[in-house]
Amino acid sequence: MLLAASALLLGIPAAATAYASSATTGTGWIRLAHLSPNTPAVDVYLYSFDNSTAMIVLHHVAYGTVSPYESVPAGDYSVAMRAAGASAASQPVLSTSVTIAAGHAYTVAGMGPESGLRLQVLDDQLTTPSGQALVRVIQASLKQQVVNVSLGSTTLASGLKFATVSSYQAVSPGTKTVTVSASGTTATSSVTLAAGTVHTLVVLDGASGLEVISLEDASGSGQPPLGGVSTGFGGTAAHGPGSPVPWLVAIGAGGLLALTGGLRLRRGRQLSAGI
Repeated sequence: MLLAASALLLGIPAAATAYASSATTGTGWIRLAHLSPNTPAVDVYLYSFDNSTAMIVLHHVAYGTVSPYESVPAGDYSVAMRAAGASAASQPVLSTSVTIAAGHAYTVAGMGPESGLRLQVLDDQLTTPSGQALVRVIQASLKQQVVNVSLGSTTLASGLKFATVSSYQAVSPGTKTVTVSASGTTATSSVTLAAGTVHTLVVLDGASGLEVISLEDASGSGQPPLGGVSTGFGGTAAHGPGSPVPWLVAIGAGGLLALTGGLRLRRGRQLSAGI
């Protein structure tokens, strides 16, 4: 029995390693964005579901800011938004959950008016049809609540409403003019799309009218880009799932002590009985 208990303890590291391997099955990517025009700057936090310490913190994120992608272990996370400068222990203005699958990328964006602010999770595409690029549009203009967006002669979105997102559309690569029109107002900009890349065009309220920023969701070969628009990530280092080793060792040690005590008690009874 003692040998069996010892074998159990010796087997704990292997069991713990198997647990750790199954708990982290790959890597995904996430970026965070503030796309609510009349909402003041916010602090954005990313938490793993098994840890109350923030993995990522973005401070004083203003409207129109989109972070670069950050790689994280696949798993379940929560995103919380607080007023800029608020205590990390304060109640979030809003929060949402996101499940990050290995090999996938996501954008979590604060969208809508301040009175109806929400966090929306967008599944970002990473691959394209051969020889083409993919483009979608996020409508984040509150002043022009319905817009039409075209890329050269290709219509990307027609009648796209505020705080909504179009589907990705395959287009031929090249340098093209982006045209956004709404209620007699037109804004144009230029974007270069390489074959195999994926882009998100974000329509914003600028100081002198509509503005468009281009985000690169993937730079080819199914991988997200290393960089991004505006700010970067800060905060604490990533925390993975808690290790089961201490608990397994304690359980195993307790079992061994119980077996040892039981054998000693049995031996004592045998001696007192003259056996």
